[in-house]
Amino acid sequence: MRPHWIEETPQAAQEYVAGRRLDEVECIVADIAGVARGKAMPASKFAHQERFYLPNSIFLQTITGDWADNPSGAFTEPDMILTPDFSTATAAPWTADVTLQVIHDVSDQSGNPVPIAPRNVLKRVVDLYRQRGWRPIVAPEMEFFLVARNIDPNQPIMPPMGRTGRRAAAKQAYSMSAVDEYGKVIDDIYDFAEAQGFEIDGILQEGGAGQVEINLNHGDPVALADQIFYFKRLIREAALRHDCFATFMAKPIEGEPGSAMHIHHSVVGIGDGRNIFSDEQGRETPAFMHFIAGMQKHLPAAVALLAPYVNSYRRYVPDFAAPINLEWGRDNRTTGLRVPISKPESRRVENRLAGMDCNPYLGLAASLACGYLGLAEAEAPRAECLGDAYMSEDELPYNLGDALDLMDESAPMREVLGAEFIDVYQAVKRNEYKEFLQVISPWEREHLLLNV
Repeated sequence: MRPHWIEETPQAAQEYVAGRRLDEVECIVADIAGVARGKAMPASKFAHQERFYLPNSIFLQTITGDWADNPSGAFTEPDMILTPDFSTATAAPWTADVTLQVIHDVSDQSGNPVPIAPRNVLKRVVDLYRQRGWRPIVAPEMEFFLVARNIDPNQPIMPPMGRTGRRAAAKQAYSMSAVDEYGKVIDDIYDFAEAQGFEIDGILQEGGAGQVEINLNHGDPVALADQIFYFKRLIREAALRHDCFATFMAKPIEGEPGSAMHIHHSVVGIGDGRNIFSDEQGRETPAFMHFIAGMQKHLPAAVALLAPYVNSYRRYVPDFAAPINLEWGRDNRTTGLRVPISKPESRRVENRLAGMDCNPYLGLAASLACGYLGLAEAEAPRAECLGDAYMSEDELPYNLGDALDLMDESAPMREVLGAEFIDVYQAVKRNEYKEFLQVISPWEREHLLLNV
């Protein structure tokens, strides 16, 4: 017998369960890093519970498994209330039994949204747009590497072995034969996505060895962040089926380009659904320029969310297809802020700064926050960059420590994203940065051991 609550789930979830007994439900939330935290339980038990509980300490856990100090003081780990958002229910098609995943809303014991939960941070930003009569639209691009299995962290990452018996080659952007080298992984990605009800707009070979890009259709920011959260897991599972790893590190292989999460933004009116970046004659509006100005002005304070690890800053180097500037330009991929060719109703701004290693909820929240501040401040951007923006001076923080300082000092970021969230994020990331500085790298051993 099908559980009664299945009727509240998307069609793809209903079709996945149809005619079969649902065995298990995974109750999950995204932590600060974007890692799925939660609990799995028999479907029969899930059906009889309206809410679940997890301690708030999951948002203080670092990527290494350590815990940061609680900025508010006492570390009492009170329970948060998790309520299933059935609109997010989707299959886990790689499991041996019939399993659904459900993302949960997170509130405190008084029913208020927990302000440090990443999904709530994004909802907060989207609500700021709503209060002004706007609805933000995003379209993310996901880049990642398929790599050979690496079970020794001391060894460099290697490209995967392709069907020809040779390792995947670099500098093969848009090559169809390069994608075919690991076509079985791509086939499983498509199959898993279809089972989960996700629509892929396109898959292509990127410039790195084994580097792939997946584009998603434009839509609601929270729904798209949910999809990216799910996609990271399904892509990893597809890779493991074929004896390789999928990694979303910003810069996993020395000498290769990094992996970005380019974000396309537009804003429409809630009442008429019209893109506020275009007027009735199809021309660019002042709001379009204000949005770009806000990104130029506030993105430096948001970089810690778009580039959240020490490795993230290895991607921001010249001549590796990564922006190192806040210039804007029409159809200019050397700029950090690109205006793609489009029809007036699809006019948008592409933020090329975000790395694929960012938490999708926080990456989208940070980028939209900058655009929102621009709309509110109504300032003009700098003149359009008409040449090679790689020749411009760097405008971004060089490392995670500097990026955290800029975010901590930004009153607008605190106001839009929430001061409590900023404090927790700072605590987690400074803990990770401190741990990194305690590790001695191979470069230090090679060049300093006997020479200094």
